[in-house]
This record gives sequence, C-alpha cells and structure tokens, in this order.
Amino acid sequence: MLRKILLPTIFVILGWGFWVSPDFKTIAAGVSVFLFGMLSLEQGFQAFAGGTLERILNKTTDKLWKSLSFGVVSTTLMQSSSLVSVITISFLSAGLLDLASGVGIIFGANIGTTTGAWLVAGFGLKVKISAYAMPMLVFGVLLLFQNSKNLKGIGYILVGLGFLFLGIHYMKEGFDAFKDSFDLARFAVAGYPGLFLFAGIGIAATVVMQSSHATLVLTITALAAGQITYENALALAIGANVGTTITAIIGSLSANEQGKRLAVAHLIFNLVTGLIAIVFIYQMMASVEWISAHVGIAEDDYTLKLAVFHTLFNTIGVLVMLPLIGRLVSMLEGLFKPKAVLISMPKYLNDATIDFPDTVLEALRLETLRVWDHTINILSGVLGFERGQICSDTDLAMVAQSQRKLPDFDVDAAYELQVKSLYSAIITFISRAGFSWQDEQSGDIHWLRQANQNMVEAIKASKHLRKNLVAAVASTNEEQRLIYTNMRVHLALLVRELEEIRQESIDESPVLSLDHLRLLMNELCEKFNARMANAMTEGRMSGELAVSLLNDSNYAQEVYSKLLDMGETLFIRHSRSLTDAEHEVLLSDDELLELET
Repeated sequence: MLRKILLPTIFVILGWGFWVSPDFKTIAAGVSVFLFGMLSLEQGFQAFAGGTLERILNKTTDKLWKSLSFGVVSTTLMQSSSLVSVITISFLSAGLLDLASGVGIIFGANIGTTTGAWLVAGFGLKVKISAYAMPMLVFGVLLLFQNSKNLKGIGYILVGLGFLFLGIHYMKEGFDAFKDSFDLARFAVAGYPGLFLFAGIGIAATVVMQSSHATLVLTITALAAGQITYENALALAIGANVGTTITAIIGSLSANEQGKRLAVAHLIFNLVTGLIAIVFIYQMMASVEWISAHVGIAEDDYTLKLAVFHTLFNTIGVLVMLPLIGRLVSMLEGLFKPKAVLISMPKYLNDATIDFPDTVLEALRLETLRVWDHTINILSGVLGFERGQICSDTDLAMVAQSQRKLPDFDVDAAYELQVKSLYSAIITFISRAGFSWQDEQSGDIHWLRQANQNMVEAIKASKHLRKNLVAAVASTNEEQRLIYTNMRVHLALLVRELEEIRQESIDESPVLSLDHLRLLMNELCEKFNARMANAMTEGRMSGELAVSLLNDSNYAQEVYSKLLDMGETLFIRHSRSLTDAEHEVLLSDDELLELET
C-alpha cells in the first residue's frame, strides 16, 4: 500500500521539479546515474561473493575485533553498507555466522561507509572526475561481453565506478547551475528544529533511494554549491545514517529470526548513534573544528568538515555500543524466539539465503541433515527399533532376538509427514537458486540433491522389506527368523555408523570408515548367499522362501548402498577443499573386488 502511494508521489514531485527548473533535471539525472552505478558496483562484487567471501568470513569473524575490521574493510571496498548488511543477513540466516559476529560486521560497516564522504569531499569535488569516468565505462563495457565470470565482475565494478563518478559530476554541475536561479539556502532552519527537520529529510531521502551514499553525495554537492548550510548538512548526514537501516529491515523480512535480530540491532545502533550526534551536536562541531585545524583542513572547507563529522559520530557510536554487544545479543534473542517449525517444512530455505551461492549451499546442507534425521526415524520404525537404541551403544542383536513382534509402523504415512514435503522444498529451492555451473558451489549443490534422492530411494526400498520383516519376527521358522534378524541388525548398525561419521571431525578421516562399510556390505552378501544355499541343501528352507529372501536381500542391499552413497556425499563432500584428496583415497568398486579376491 505504501509503495502504491509513494511511487506516484515521487513521480509528481520529479515532474514538478522538471517543469520548474531545467537545472533540477541535471541534479535528478546525477542521482539516477549515481544509483545505477551503485547497482552495477554491487552486482560486480556479488560475482566474487561465491567461495571467496565464505572463506574470508570464516577466517575474519571468529573474534569481535575481526568482525568489526571485516565490516570496515568490506564496506570501504564495496562502498555500500547496504550490500554488506544484506550479505551479513544472508550468511547469518544460513548459519554461517553467529549473531555477535553479525553485529560486529554491522558496526564496522558504519565506520567503513564514512570513507565515501571522504572520497567525494576530498577527491570528487576537487578534480574533474568525469574524465576518469569515461575510460572506466569503456573498459568496463568491453569486459561485460566476456564469458569469464570474474572478468564480467570486474566489468560491472568498472562500469559502476564510472557511473558513480558521472553521477557526482552531474549533481555538482546541477547544484552549481541551480543556485543562479533558485537559492535553497533560504529554507535553512537553525537550532534543534532545523536538526530534527533535516535529519527527517535525510531519513526520507535515504529510504526512497535506499542508499545512504547517494544521500551523502547529494548533501556534499549541495553544501559545496552553498545550497544548504553546514549545520543542516550535518543533520542530513545523521538522517542518512538512520535511513540506511531500511535496506537491512527489508532484507530481514524474508529471513529467519537470526536475520530479523540483526536488522533490529542495525536499527538500534543507528538510532542511538543518531540521537547521540543530535544531542551533542555542538560539542561535536567544536571537536570537528579542533580536528580540522590539526589535520590542515581549511576554515571554509565545509565538505571535508562534514566528512570529519560523519566519521566522528559513527566512531563514537561504535565506542558506546561495543561494550553492550553481549546485552544487545541477549535482548534480541529474547525478543525474537525461534518459531516452532513443522517437521515437514523447511527451516533454513528462505529468500534471505538464496542470493549467494555460499548461503544457498549451507542452507541446503543443513536442510539435508534434517532429512537425514527424519530418515533415521523412518528406518528405525521399519526395522523395528527405537531411534535411541540405534543412536547409542545398545546391543541391537540382543534387542532383535528378544522381539517376537515388531511395533506397528506406517512407512507411507511417516514418509508423507516427515520427508516428502521437505524433499520437494529442497528440489524447488535448488531450481530457484539458478546458479551457473561456473560457480564452484554448483557441484556441491548437485551432490546434496543426489544425497536427498539417495535417502528417499533408501526409504522406498525399506518399505518393500517391512512386510516380510514383520512376518519373519513372528515366524516359527528359526532359519528365516535368524536371517531376517541379521538383516535388520546390520542395516541398523549401518545407520548407527553413518550417524557417528556425521558427528566426527574432518581430521578423523570418515573416508576410511566408508571404505570399511563398503567392504562389510560385500562380505555380508557373500555370507548371506552361502547360508541360504546351505539351508536349501539341508532342507531347512523352501524354494518359495528362498525367492522371497533373494528379493528382500536385493532391497536390503539397495538400502545399504543408497545410504553409503548419501554418507559419502553429505558427510565428506561438504568440505570442498578436501574433496579431491579424499576421493584419491576412497576405494573404487574395482579395488574393492581386488581386496575381496
């Protein structure tokens, strides 16, 4: 509803401005070109988000000071605190970051965003930057036509920088021309009324443009042209700082509770920082004067003084809030409780995680582990054990031998309730992600899809076993009962060992455990065939029972094989850096046959 009202209103205001002054067109065009440059720059940096960003985040967010530094450096390079906020929410929603690290990144991003004001005030207004824009656009467009993803990313960055420079140039030219026909400075308001009024204008402008950088550049160019007063420009900068939280808030709407917590932390930080800046505005102005005098900024260079002020109040905000991060995290965790998720519904697959390959991969991995948990439940029911018995050191053979009847269990109902909807959501999410096979995560995503399919096929194969397992447990034929008991126990032990492999660290070489399980499967098949042949020879088994056992043996082998394939995919391939080395160690089918002979 708000957008339906806001967009026509903006069009009306722009139309009126175009009609009143042709110079207003230049300013508006400058803002538009600048915003388009921001979009291109963000798209360029997103091209390098896959893989590289995850590795950087993993190494630079384990301590608070590292998170803070990452926020400063990444925002300085990307010149977009909004993009850093969205990336952080995405990684937080996928479980790649904890909340304290995410808050640290946001704090650092607020300091990093101040570099934009320094670049514009210290460089953009001092030289003719349009001369630098043209070569960037030419080389950038040429790179956009290349097939390489990295070259295209560089192309978008160059095009983005080119348009940013052009936008600044047009805004500066527009305000310089505008002052000859229309003096905005006459609308200046002094004192605290002016501070709150222009802070509100700064918030509104940033909400509309969804870029505090654009608001700051507009403010700096207007200040350079004398169209606004220094004091009102400071208020606009404060408002831009508060208004920039709108992007994080919008991004958190589709995120889980972690993403929402971070968006609120961003809002609280910027509101507190803005309030401190307004309450102590005159003390800060005096501090800016003192700093400017000591670093050689001219008395009348108000644009650089604005940059000093912007850095000063953001730094003070970080210093005030940094000791309170623990309390802030605790408060937000209490405010946003995790929602109870139906077992059939996805927990990690949401729009906040779909924008970046790394977060897509992690969300899918966590969701696939949920499918594995449900698969354990279903296979436990099929085999007639309790989950707690399988996932512990309980003597399963003793439990199986003591059973004379299996508990009732509806495989179809359990599959429909626990797996089917979740599996469908995973496949749909993968199709929505739509990353090209040039992304290094695409191969991992393919294997995760295969892992889910293997679990589904294992469940369906186990369904065919269920009827005869029930009959065998209650049978008076001890040979039949013993063979099916062994089948149940070995499948349950496989589930136990796979769950243990899941809990092991990478250093414990789960590959060797999988090799052992593959050898065991072949050994069990040989023993089964030999035992069945002896039973038929000695008259302890009828031909009809033998045929039934052969069919069930095939189903059991399928369950065993599919679960092993799933384990290799889900519990080993998740470490991309070790995949090639581990597969050199992993025994092939031919090598397994050689070891058996």
